[in-house]
Amino acid sequence: MSAKIKRIFLFVVFMAVLAGLALGGGCSISNKPQTGQNNVASQVDPLPGVGPETIADVVSQASPAVVKISTIITSQSPNDPLFNDPFFRQFFGQPAVPRQEEGLGSGFIISKDGYILTNEHVIAGTDKISVTVIGFDGDLDANIVGTDSDLDLALLKISAGKDLPFLILGNSDQIRVGNWVIAIGNPYGLDHTVTTGVISAKGRPISVEDRQYENLLQTDASINPGNSGGPLLNLKGEVVGINTAISSGAQGIGFAIPTSTVQQVLEDLKNNVTKRRPWVGVQVRTVDSELAGFLGLDKAEGAVVAGVVAGGPAQQAGLIEWDVIVEFNGKKIVNADELVAAIKAAQIGQAVKLTMIRQRQQQTITVIVAEKPGNIG
Repeated sequence: MSAKIKRIFLFVVFMAVLAGLALGGGCSISNKPQTGQNNVASQVDPLPGVGPETIADVVSQASPAVVKISTIITSQSPNDPLFNDPFFRQFFGQPAVPRQEEGLGSGFIISKDGYILTNEHVIAGTDKISVTVIGFDGDLDANIVGTDSDLDLALLKISAGKDLPFLILGNSDQIRVGNWVIAIGNPYGLDHTVTTGVISAKGRPISVEDRQYENLLQTDASINPGNSGGPLLNLKGEVVGINTAISSGAQGIGFAIPTSTVQQVLEDLKNNVTKRRPWVGVQVRTVDSELAGFLGLDKAEGAVVAGVVAGGPAQQAGLIEWDVIVEFNGKKIVNADELVAAIKAAQIGQAVKLTMIRQRQQQTITVIVAEKPGNIG
């Protein structure tokens, strides 16, 4: 074999080897254990226990504990359109005619004896609550055990006559932005609809109609009317949030109450105890490096004001959006969680000093801590 032919032969063999590596995906995605310093398989291997059937497995196990909540509200309204005319009513009055309005929502069982968590707004003002549970021929009547309108949480109880499947509350503090989540609920009455997505952000403050939330998980898992009260699950099948709201006019923006909030008040809900909560009327988020650069701060520390509740103590004291709170009554504030904890520890009626940075200038104001109103979540 001549030298020229030998070189051509070796070149063909070399290209065949490269083609084989490309078609086989290369050693970097192999799932087989390898040794040696050049082994990079572990960097791209799937997480233990997570595979193509993980979501389906979680849904299969969790769905029996997810329920549809049907409500009936009886209101008094006129049965004649003439009574909608104020001029007509001033002469003849407005006869009261009972009218029933139906509502739909979601919930999930948290104990084998039939305790169910949902949103307070799902069952607020209702005269009758019925729960649909997989495996039962008819709906079960539900009683309200306790509610917390501040946090938009409600605990219901059904009597099924047997042990029920239930979900475990996970630790929402441990979930990370980018983690996969699964929502199960009854959007538009389509029971046990499953959607998936990721955690888009944590600690979001939002306002929905007259209710204001201060610490929600944001997800791009599709959430629609009827999903309210249903579980947001991690890939272990644990509940990390209660699906609560959607951003109208936007796609892929939904919100859930984190289980860290739920666990703090669960015993109070079981005992129907409503606590008075200190409140100053601000929505805050932690100052990160990006915000610090935008605001011209030397350090990525403090809690920036993302919103101020109209008429609340903070607004009355002069606090405005983009103020960065760095001290609460002499205690240094490094992040939003520390500020929230400091407010919770304060006394209603207490005058506290807030040290803040506004337009790179430090100043101190006094805020009177108030009781959180019932429409603040």
